[in-house]
Amino acid sequence: MFLRGLKDKFKYKSGLKFLREELKSPPSAPQRPKGISSIGVIVDLDAFDRAERFQEFIEAFGLRPNAVKVIGYRGFYDTNSPYATPVFSEKDLGWHGVIENSYASEFLSREYDLLVNYYDSTNLMLQLMSIKTRARLRVGLGGLDKSFNDLILHVPMGDFPTFKKELHKYLKVFKELV
Repeated sequence: MFLRGLKDKFKYKSGLKFLREELKSPPSAPQRPKGISSIGVIVDLDAFDRAERFQEFIEAFGLRPNAVKVIGYRGFYDTNSPYATPVFSEKDLGWHGVIENSYASEFLSREYDLLVNYYDSTNLMLQLMSIKTRARLRVGLGGLDKSFNDLILHVPMGDFPTFKKELHKYLKVFKELV
């Protein structure tokens, strides 16, 4: 038990070191044409448990039915319990910032036009997922480190309709939506 705790502590420090190194170098955005055709969402399910609300982006932005990919973070989850949203947690942290979770690997293997970081607390796992995701435009909530997002919307986490409306407004200003 003592050795497992020590190992987890070293993995956490290794993840923090990886995160700091990644933040020093500018992220390389995928070379995709303007316009939103795919959206990735990283959501803190401990703070916002209605991840199905992100499917509203399909109708609001005029996207294909499978254009929105959502992955959620839980501080603790039971691997035997079914979840509607793919989930990762602290126990999926590996050495050097690697996230050892099949759902996370699938999410990270894709490129997105828009990445929505829907969390408002500093969390290593959420930040690692955000920094490793390849996206052309990143949007998040206020109160976080500004280096993770290109656009920060100061909206309460529980007020999803306002977030969706503001995101739509700014995507039109950036000429990402027609």
